Amino acid sequence: MYKVFLVDDEPFIIEGLMDIIDWASFGLEVVGSALNGREALEALRDTPADLLLTDISMPEMTGLELIRRVREFRPELKVIVLSGFNEFDYLKEGMRLGIENYLLKPINVEELEATLANVTEKLRRAEREERFGVFGARIIRDNVLHRWLTDQISQAEFDERAGLLGLHFGHTSLGVLILRSADHSEELPRRAEEALQGEADCIVFRDMDGDAAVVVTLAAHEDEEKLTGIARRLEERLREDGLRIGIGSAGPLPQHGPVSRSEAKKALEYALVDPERRLFRYAPPADASSAADVSGTLRADLGREYGRLVLARDREGLTKRIGEDMAAISKAEGMTPEELQDIALGVCADFRAVLREVKREDDGEPFLQVLERIRTATHMEELVEAVRRAAEETVGMLNRDTRSPVVQQVLGHVAAHYGEELSLKMLGSQYHVHPVYLGQLFHKETGETFTDYLNKYRIERAKEKLRTTSHKVQDISRSVGYWETGYFYKQFRKYVGISPTEYKTLQ
Repeated sequence: MYKVFLVDDEPFIIEGLMDIIDWASFGLEVVGSALNGREALEALRDTPADLLLTDISMPEMTGLELIRRVREFRPELKVIVLSGFNEFDYLKEGMRLGIENYLLKPINVEELEATLANVTEKLRRAEREERFGVFGARIIRDNVLHRWLTDQISQAEFDERAGLLGLHFGHTSLGVLILRSADHSEELPRRAEEALQGEADCIVFRDMDGDAAVVVTLAAHEDEEKLTGIARRLEERLREDGLRIGIGSAGPLPQHGPVSRSEAKKALEYALVDPERRLFRYAPPADASSAADVSGTLRADLGREYGRLVLARDREGLTKRIGEDMAAISKAEGMTPEELQDIALGVCADFRAVLREVKREDDGEPFLQVLERIRTATHMEELVEAVRRAAEETVGMLNRDTRSPVVQQVLGHVAAHYGEELSLKMLGSQYHVHPVYLGQLFHKETGETFTDYLNKYRIERAKEKLRTTSHKVQDISRSVGYWETGYFYKQFRKYVGISPTEYKTLQ
């Protein structure tokens, strides 16, 4: 509880205040009192107090003089003035001294209680800021860096924020490392920062996706070998089971930052099908433009055509496309066997991502045999056959799902577009199903109405953002699909039991 000290030269005023106010309901307790300013000043030197309620006109020392004197050794003390004089000069001097309110006698209890509620909220806020001041600054810093590396902030705004946060980049190039632990430990960024003490060119922060990120600045004569060297030192120093490090490419600062982060994240997808490795480097097929063009085309196809073929369970179409694409890549100028294997792993990782999106389950185990075939392949035919096998495993696992294709598509759509306007009418039109039938089918196969499922999914994403970002509740509400903040509060309380603000405070 916060501690209160009362001062008035009329004893019945002090007794009345102690009786008419339910101090405990405000989180307050009266720890002392005095009948004049001088007595109060001496007592306050030894009595811990957070709030002082004092009369102005008292013998030996006025209330204003008491406030001035006590501010010398307790500047943070909150003060409420009680006075029988409606004098502007008193009010003006009290405001200069930083009082919380100037209340006239006889005291209006409701006004005093409102003032006490306001003061206790200020005390709680100050306590939180003191306790989490460094943590709060860290969140702001992490948020700015995350926005920069995800293209959510203009360069001018980033430069301004970086200057205020003391972020200085001493070189002209950079690369990004992404660290991910098996248990998604929140301590990973701190441990990574400790492991990189003495590495002046490294900035460690918590990526809002839950990973640890390291921005490595590079001098003109340095290249991606420095990135790999730092990644290896992190692996050696952290010595953590399940640690994976994705390595993005190097490029000009600042514009290459988002590209390198995206590459490092993509590189970590290889971990889904290669559990033995710790370091994963993202690399286009070759420096030659032809190889890069082919790789870019393949990756675009994976996001569109491959995904469509998997969801359609089109085994024949998949195997045909895989053969054509892999043949084209193998003929690209500058292509190496190692790069071909990396591309094959990337294909398997993308298949795994489709499964995760549709089924929302971890089905990585069946890919392990395919992985071994890719790693031991000695010629192109073996490599292509391994990727085709991965495609067949993916389609097979989807076929083993008891849900109908349309419900699986709806689930995948919700996972990808939960922040947008969604309805059975819109989804029914998109997937050519009557909305009433779609609603009945969805309820039959998931055990929930579409509305309940969508609200639960959005609230889970909101909880995740409340835990991992410093965004305002209103902004989080909109990002998960609730444009009316009041409705968001209602739904959050329905599924979580407390308000979003309370949930955020508890994290």
